[in-house]
Amino acid sequence: MPAPRLLACLGTVLILTMPSEAGGLDLDVETGGVWFSRNDARIPGDAGTKFDLRDLTGSGPDPYVRLHATYDLNPRHALRLTLAPLEVEGTGTLSEDVRFRNEVFTADAPTTGTYRFNTYRLTYRWTFHDRGRWRWGAGAAALVRDAKITLEQGDREQSRDDLGLVPLLHLHGAFRVRDRLSLVLDAEGAWSPMGRAIDAAITARYQTDSGWYAMAGYRTLEGGADNDDVYTFAWLHFALAGVGYRF
Repeated sequence: MPAPRLLACLGTVLILTMPSEAGGLDLDVETGGVWFSRNDARIPGDAGTKFDLRDLTGSGPDPYVRLHATYDLNPRHALRLTLAPLEVEGTGTLSEDVRFRNEVFTADAPTTGTYRFNTYRLTYRWTFHDRGRWRWGAGAAALVRDAKITLEQGDREQSRDDLGLVPLLHLHGAFRVRDRLSLVLDAEGAWSPMGRAIDAAITARYQTDSGWYAMAGYRTLEGGADNDDVYTFAWLHFALAGVGYRF
């Protein structure tokens, strides 16, 4: 079974098989527009040509969607499953000849580029502070990355895909502005000498008495890798809105 499907199945089983008296279950969908302020690639990392994928795909906005399921094991401990598919495609021209894998793609010729960065994530959170208006939690996440970059020019096509597991640190904070309105910070990230990743969001969340809630805010996703096999760094910005229900 592919790793993304395995992680999604494992998270779903863990969440859905918990006893109902353990805590609450939140299901929500997040959507909106995503913009790129950076999307650079060089493949292979030690011999390819660095180019800007935005010359082909544009900078956005492009629509996106994310799904979250969060289960409170008890007031202090929670699990969250995140499904975050993302793919953009476009046709443009390269600013110079680009060596990409085993091909040279020439400048000033129509070229189609595809950028895929699907992530599937299982997060554990421990709430270490819940007093007054503030609630803070920390933990860790296992992220499965399903990434791919493709260039097509005429009858020529080259792709570089990357499937891997990445451990992340997790931080969550919430400030209750009013009884039903909260400001929420949620961030996950990691760093190493060969790359980094950060996914952080600031949202306003409004909870109703019926169990439904709405949210709106900003998310940023930044990171990449730099090694002999691949050089790729992207910075994405999301204008988000969403709805959810707490069971």
